[in-house]
Parts: sequence; C-alpha cells; structure tokens
Amino acid sequence: MVVGFALGIWRAVRVSKKRYDIEPDRVYDIALVSLLGGVIGARVVYILLNPGTESWRGFFAVWQGGLSFHGGLACAMILGYIYARRAKLSFWNVADMVAPSLAIGYAFTRIGCFLNGCCYGAPTSLPWGVRFYENGRLTPPSHPTQIYAFLANLLILWLLTKLEPMRRKPGFVFVAYLGLYSVYRFLIEFPRSGYSASQWAFGLTQAQGVSLAVIAVSAILILTVYRKPAKG
Repeated sequence: MVVGFALGIWRAVRVSKKRYDIEPDRVYDIALVSLLGGVIGARVVYILLNPGTESWRGFFAVWQGGLSFHGGLACAMILGYIYARRAKLSFWNVADMVAPSLAIGYAFTRIGCFLNGCCYGAPTSLPWGVRFYENGRLTPPSHPTQIYAFLANLLILWLLTKLEPMRRKPGFVFVAYLGLYSVYRFLIEFPRSGYSASQWAFGLTQAQGVSLAVIAVSAILILTVYRKPAKG
C-alpha cells in the first residue's frame, strides 16, 4: 500500500500543473487528506460489515484487520471535498487528477494481499493456481485473484490515461474510473464468492451489489453530462 501510495503521488505531481492547473505542492496535502480519510473509512466500513470477526478495539491495527475499498473511497471523497473547498480548488479537477493514482495504489495494494495470502479465489486446476496459508491450513490450488486485480487495475490506469486528453467537463476521468473499477470488481468477485468474499443476496457479494449501483450511475453520467466535449 505504501509503494502504491508513493507511486500515485509521483504520477499526480507529474500532471498536476500542466493538465489540472493545480500546484504540485498541493498534491502532497491532497494525498495526506486522502490517506487519512481512506484508512478511517476503510476500517469503519470493514468493521461494520464484519462484526463477528472484527472489533473496534483493534481499529488502528490495519496490519491485522481488513480494509473496505468502498468505505475508504467514500470517506476520502468527503475529506477531499472539504479540503478542496477550503483551498479554493475545483473538487472535480482534483478528483480527475487522482483517479489514475487510485488505480496505481489499488493495484499495488493487491500485491500486498497476494503476499499476505488473503482475497484469493476458488480452487482451480489451472497451472497458475496458488496455495495460500490461512487460518492454520493450506488452501487447495486457487485462483490468484489478487494478481488478476493487479493486472486489471493496470489496464484501468492505461485506459484513464487515454481518456484524460479528451475534452470533457471536470469529473469525467473520475466518473470513468468509478465505472471501470466497478466493472472489474463485479467480475472479480465471482471467483472470490464463498471463499474470501461472503455471499450477500441473490448469490452476489456486498461488493457486487455496490458495484452494480455505481456502474449504473457512472453510465448515466457519461451518457448525459459527459457525452459531448466541454465548451470553451
């Protein structure tokens, strides 16, 4: 996560002034606010969703407990909006700037999941199946969904860099990121369901339910608000 965070900052600093008219020094402030909000939100939502295994007493022990990406993103957006208002920056410009960095940070965080042996998928006979050590036992050869996630988010990063030069209203790149991430997350949950992700309703996981809602909202925004090039 730290490696991904550092690479995300590096990328944002490179484009901040040229593409978004945001001073590079502001990027570090935005990154700090986002990190704080992300960790707090991710832990709060994860504990709320897993009351049987998680405790508020271990809230700050992020190396022992899990994190919810959706919770972290929501809280980071709230604090980011507050910071942008106080710093007299366009929130949507800030969101567009950090969207590719989110893909970078998420990709490298999933490498951490792979090394930690969590977030794996269903058993598989494919030659790249991996046995993970969890709860005192070895799993059968399983889908390394963490590696799939790493590769998928690198693809998302590449797509976002292709969307950035398009002349659309502020927020376009960020909304596109939300849609692309949600499509990836919806699909990756299928091999994880019943193994490292619990089924919630209609055979779907909680993350899939949220992803469907975000996909719908993102698609509506892209087909309406961001359909045509921005004027001026």
